[in-house]
Amino acid sequence: MAARIRDNIDGDLEENHEINVTPFIDVILVLLIIFMVAAPLATVDVDVDLPGSTATPAPRPETPLFLTLKNDLSLAIGNDSVPRAAFAAALVGRTKGDRQTRIFLRADKAVGYGELMEVMNLLRGAGYLKIALVGLEAAPGDAAAPQVGTGQ
Repeated sequence: MAARIRDNIDGDLEENHEINVTPFIDVILVLLIIFMVAAPLATVDVDVDLPGSTATPAPRPETPLFLTLKNDLSLAIGNDSVPRAAFAAALVGRTKGDRQTRIFLRADKAVGYGELMEVMNLLRGAGYLKIALVGLEAAPGDAAAPQVGTGQ
C-alpha cells in the first residue's frame, strides 16, 4: 500500500485523491469465495445414482421377522405368502400384537421404488414403525453378504 504525504508551503497536508483499492479487492475476493461455495449447494435437480452401503450391519435379533416383497409384488411374512387384504391381521398374529417389533423388509431387485413405498405405507398403516431394510452388501471383488440397515 503506497501513500504520499506532501507538505504544502503553508505547512498543511495536501489531500491525496487516489483511491485505495486494496480493501475493495479483499471484499471482492471474499464474495467470490462465498459464491463459489454456495453455488453448488443451490442446485436441486440432480440425477441420483445411489452407491452401495458400506455401513456396518446392525445386530440381528434371535428371531427376526422378515417381510418379503417378491418380484411378482406378492407379500410373504417369514416363509408364508400373505394376500394384501389380510396383511395387517397376519402381521398382528405373527407379532402377537406387539407394534414395537422390528420388521425386516426385503424386496426383490426388480421391484420398483413405488411398490416398496406402498408396502412401507401398509406397515405404517398397521402401526409398525420400526422397519429395517435388508440388502446385500456389495464391495468390489467381494461376494455379496446380507446386510441389515435400520430405517427408523
